[in-house]
Amino acid sequence: MPISEQISTRVAQLGSGVFARNDQRKEVYRRRLNTSPDLPPLLDLSLGSTDLQPPPVALEAIASALDEPASASYCLHGATLPFREAVAAWARRRLAVEVDPEREVLLLVGSQEGTAHLPLAVLNPGDAALLLDPCYPSHRGGLQLASAETVLLPLDPERGWRPDYNHLSDSQWDALRLMVFGFPHNPTATTGEQAWLDAAMARAIDHNIVLAHDNPYLDLALDGEAPALLRHPDWRRCGIEFFSFSKGWCLGGYRIAFAIGAEWLITALRQLKGIVDFNQSLALQAGAIAALEQAPQWPERLRGIYSERRDRMAAALRSEGWVVPHASMALYHWLPLPAAARGHGLDSERFCAALLEATGVCLTPGNGFGPGGEGWQRLALVHPSKELEAGAARMGAWLRQL
Repeated sequence: MPISEQISTRVAQLGSGVFARNDQRKEVYRRRLNTSPDLPPLLDLSLGSTDLQPPPVALEAIASALDEPASASYCLHGATLPFREAVAAWARRRLAVEVDPEREVLLLVGSQEGTAHLPLAVLNPGDAALLLDPCYPSHRGGLQLASAETVLLPLDPERGWRPDYNHLSDSQWDALRLMVFGFPHNPTATTGEQAWLDAAMARAIDHNIVLAHDNPYLDLALDGEAPALLRHPDWRRCGIEFFSFSKGWCLGGYRIAFAIGAEWLITALRQLKGIVDFNQSLALQAGAIAALEQAPQWPERLRGIYSERRDRMAAALRSEGWVVPHASMALYHWLPLPAAARGHGLDSERFCAALLEATGVCLTPGNGFGPGGEGWQRLALVHPSKELEAGAARMGAWLRQL
């Protein structure tokens, strides 16, 4: 085999991610638009990348700090202390928990980076780790890169996506070394309950398992109170939780997030990150600090907007004959395949590809979130309600022609 064609088994096993496949399809559609301007415009509902803006104080802080020479320099861990102290103060206000900014907080280049790197920090090749099915793609990707054995815990819509911990035997629990959870849950748009997470922590303690909780939607529960691992009194034993500025403060493109967890887990992840990356610019950290300290209510402002979009889009889709389960968290609808698509034998990937080609509306096929996502698709509420409703009309008209 020519050297130029050799890639690692790990990368080969990753395959092409669902967002990359969608990106290729969107690029094909854009090229069609260049030659056929009569086609409907692209309406991208495939990514949870909001059209809403960050708090002005965050952008002002970034802009001001850009003029400081240190913002253009590499940022090692020690220089992130002001950020980590702001995070600790936020945890005290938001979750009523005291954390040590020196030992229990870590800056991340987006929470996806943290959840993907954690398995490399805590697992050996062949170790078993538990994922929810469906789950966010980086959770699975991190395990594959760490050469871990993946064990799936199916989430059943008939149970309201509640985890059934009895699905695994005691011997299976004993074999696990890591669990990766995330509620509010992407992609099913389910807020979840604290009791679900508390039960997972009890299993983690009983079976000596690391529990990682991906929680970028903490402040975007539309119904109920979002669970948090840090609310469990024993999180310092084997827990780590990941938070993000991408969703609640609309800073997704700035790639800044943080982890709070047991000292030994933060130390392990910090050691790995010290090899593979430096931290984000001090200017971006200044924006994040401003968001936490000066705009703590920003996510609350977003919830009203997302609630309206959720309700109006659900009504529009139902009027077109779609089944629309209730979404209890912001940003998404998790939709079963329409009857017309099932009648034509389309799976989630082929349905989303055909939908984009015919209507210009791009959704994310559910199979990209694991086997349990097949037969579903995720729709992101990342455009104003009128544009969403127009997209629903486009999709409905196409479905009636199938």
